[in-house]
Amino acid sequence: MSIIDQIPLNILIIACLTLGLAPFLPEPHIWEKLKMLVAGNLVKPIDIFDLLMHAAPFAVLAAKLLRRVVTG
Repeated sequence: MSIIDQIPLNILIIACLTLGLAPFLPEPHIWEKLKMLVAGNLVKPIDIFDLLMHAAPFAVLAAKLLRRVVTG
């Protein structure tokens, strides 16, 4: 059994809504970093690290959902 299988789905959803989107105002931090990535302004190591940290809950959630679909 994979570690991803052991993480409850509701915990991942809460992590995405809190850690993934924080701070909420004026816009979610991950959205700001994604806009910087598309514009080509994501060059500082701290910004890249920040994007990875805010994207991590979404990546784990996507992996869990994909594993659920594949394994049935």
